[in-house]
Amino acid sequence: MSVVPVIEADVLRRQDPELAEILLGELARQSTTLQLIAAENFSSPAVLAALGSPLANKYAEGYPGARHHGGCEIVDVAERVAVERAKALFGAEHANVQAHSGSSAVLAAYAALLRPGDTVLALGLPYGGHLTHGSPANFSGRWFDFVGYGVDAETGTVDYAQVRSLARLHRPKAIVCGSIACPRHIDYALFREVADEVGAYLIADAAHPIGLVAGGAAPNPVPYADIVCATTHKVLRGPRGGMLLCGSELAERVDRAVFPFTQGGAQMHTIAAKAVAFGEAATPAFTAYAHQVVANARVLAAGLAGEGFVVTTGGTDTHLITVDPLPLGVDGRAARGQLAAAGLVLDCCPLPHGDSRGLRLGTAAVTTQGMGEGEMATIAALLAGVLRGRVDTRRARDEVRGLVGGFPPYPS
Repeated sequence: MSVVPVIEADVLRRQDPELAEILLGELARQSTTLQLIAAENFSSPAVLAALGSPLANKYAEGYPGARHHGGCEIVDVAERVAVERAKALFGAEHANVQAHSGSSAVLAAYAALLRPGDTVLALGLPYGGHLTHGSPANFSGRWFDFVGYGVDAETGTVDYAQVRSLARLHRPKAIVCGSIACPRHIDYALFREVADEVGAYLIADAAHPIGLVAGGAAPNPVPYADIVCATTHKVLRGPRGGMLLCGSELAERVDRAVFPFTQGGAQMHTIAAKAVAFGEAATPAFTAYAHQVVANARVLAAGLAGEGFVVTTGGTDTHLITVDPLPLGVDGRAARGQLAAAGLVLDCCPLPHGDSRGLRLGTAAVTTQGMGEGEMATIAALLAGVLRGRVDTRRARDEVRGLVGGFPPYPS
């Protein structure tokens, strides 16, 4: 275990034994099962230290130098550091690091550029669009008129011809590019071309690939998009939170859309933790990590294909893989439950142009643990073994514990 969870647990044991057991129970779960959820990762002890710091006590509505509360001179420095590190890391003229989540960042982007009722073109939810890309259960679907584009039936990648034709037909106020399930790189230059042709803003939702962007393992949307929305966890390995990147001409609109329009006080401990993560992501070690994440994902995708899974798009360019387990005799929802019982934690997701649900998994967390291509081959065989009934639950859990035991997320 790392120093930080141990200290927190010692304090909690004295003050609240019930919660201490919950904290240690979650640490044990993470340390004895395989974390293959594409949206998750292990933050460093330094990030966790910032999250548990006295900055959590400070109320800081507003921005550095213009707060609504006194005593912000220290947290102002922390936020300025986070902003400058984000700008340098992604080559952006402006960064807002106050967004509480990726969804909060998208909401702020819409608030900065749109008005209720405006037409927005985005990837349809059945093809990997996020809830904030027009779900009727979400603010986006209630406040804006979303038109969904899809993916090519043969390749499974974004249907760029359809994007262009729908943009010409509907003349949207904004076009959103980004996906929670597409394992291939987005062609940001083409999206920029289409947006310019119809006079639309371009919003890149880069929640998933932004960590790979930081490590030079994925294309950077910043030069092409009017606003880039992202999370600071996932591959980036920071705290759970969001951020927005944009040019200087939209800086004031973006900042006002975050505060005071959509949020109140900034979470200064989280902002400090974001600064730590940005600093870590600017190192050669992180660059090597980001490329290893992709290498691992490609080996895992190939291994799953060899075991009989149908791999969406035939592979991956990123940390993310989506597969159809139906050839193994089980659909995604049932497969997720069977695998969870065996200690293999991942998600299910809709499959484009299919009636069943598939599986979505990623390699960010296991790569943080130090696993490489050899372990990815082992994981692929284990996933197939469980679903085919070749490996029973007890044996699978033992194998998972043995594997994770060699790569603990927080070694002592």
